[in-house]
Amino acid sequence: MNELSGINQNAKSKIIVRGLNTYFNGFHALKDVNIEIPANAITVLIGPSGCGKSTFLKTLNRMNELEPGCRTTGTVILDGIDIFHGIDAVELRKKVGMVFQKPNPFPMSIYDNVAYGPKIHGIRKKTILEKIVEESLRKAALWNEVKDRLKKSAESLSGGQQQRLCIARALAVKPEVLLMDEPTSSLDPVSTEKIEQLCSSLKKEYTIIITTHNIQQAVRISDSAAFFLNGTIIDSGLPEKILRYPKDRRIRSFVSVI
Repeated sequence: MNELSGINQNAKSKIIVRGLNTYFNGFHALKDVNIEIPANAITVLIGPSGCGKSTFLKTLNRMNELEPGCRTTGTVILDGIDIFHGIDAVELRKKVGMVFQKPNPFPMSIYDNVAYGPKIHGIRKKTILEKIVEESLRKAALWNEVKDRLKKSAESLSGGQQQRLCIARALAVKPEVLLMDEPTSSLDPVSTEKIEQLCSSLKKEYTIIITTHNIQQAVRISDSAAFFLNGTIIDSGLPEKILRYPKDRRIRSFVSVI
């Protein structure tokens, strides 16, 4: 089995994946994926385009089920709960939030973007919403930049600020796991650094799983890494070990051209 065996063996696994296969209208996208994701750590998924990283990420909160013709077999356990049979998809997505590659703020105010999720889940009291909005924006390292313009359109923010707003929006519903699909790929170096620093601080409270093509970024910010190729994990463990000094020739080939 592919497991993150290079990390602290005493670390608790937040997510355990066994024999995971995902199909889209007959196309075999994920093939017998086995991995354990440690709690309160940053796990990076890396590999060439189309290798299954994003598909795997979206399997963890069942977003793939929104795609026509999707079929999944195998087991994904989140804190002892089978995500396919032991929890409702809506409740799962509250526990497992997601931030996408391109910032996608809603066409509404900064405040309403962050308050949107809590409102959907039944929170209506203004004082509670205000507290959640401030707390979420602080965790996303954005509060000091927007606290005086919360009623302004979220689309008025810079790209990096919009991405941090999307992180704040995800945090507002108090998830336990944060999935991030290439969150810095469209950002400038300064904004990228802010997101990386933010992830390093957030792992104290959350389990974070990130996809990236950036080898340097993967080594820089992650506690563990898994390399995907053709829908399966071909190696996993300490980022330094599998990305800087890979034993597998296929990973060496990928690293050499990045």
